[in-house]
Amino acid sequence: MMHQQISKKILIYFFLFIIFSTLNNKSSNKLQFLKIEEINISGIDINHKIELMRKLNFFKYQNIFLLNEAKIIEIINSNPYIEKFSIFKKYPSVLEVQIHTTEFIAYVKKKEGLFFLGSNRKLILAKNEVENIPYIFGNFDNDEFFILKKMIDNSNFDYDEIKNLYFFPSNRWDIETRSGVLIKLPNDKLNKSLELSLKILSDDSFNNVKLIDLRQNNQIIINE
Repeated sequence: MMHQQISKKILIYFFLFIIFSTLNNKSSNKLQFLKIEEINISGIDINHKIELMRKLNFFKYQNIFLLNEAKIIEIINSNPYIEKFSIFKKYPSVLEVQIHTTEFIAYVKKKEGLFFLGSNRKLILAKNEVENIPYIFGNFDNDEFFILKKMIDNSNFDYDEIKNLYFFPSNRWDIETRSGVLIKLPNDKLNKSLELSLKILSDDSFNNVKLIDLRQNNQIIINE
């Protein structure tokens, strides 16, 4: 009787081993099929798409569940033309990357050449010409420019009407408009100064104005 019970236990363990082995093999086979076979990129021009695809092809045939997403993000962020992006896993085997490219908002001249400043705060070598964006002169910090840009965007001052921006070591900006007016801004109260200069420019009494100096408190200097 004892021998018979042991035989039954061995038989039960044997069947359990077969069942779990079968399940594990099926799971393993299923994981083998969940590999990246296709990578689709949209929202970027063909030249940058080819370059980005070349770098992302490294992830082809990797398991879709085990992708190193941090590495994918690092590769995409290394392209200065990209402002933001979304990554979607389309099961079982497709990776979708949707790109939103940066907007060129100014020219910046450096020792290395002429660059675009993108809305993503990155400098991009200027290989073509973009109309209606200003040049920025001076040794400025990107954060300082974007503080000014935000104030301009929140005011009624038209950014498209700016021809040149000049930054000074005293952390002060001058704005030159496309109509040839130079506006000297103070270090602070920029919102008020922008609105004040706009009122002067829209006043018919100052049609020939060439200089608006707002650097001194409670004093405006206007030259024609």
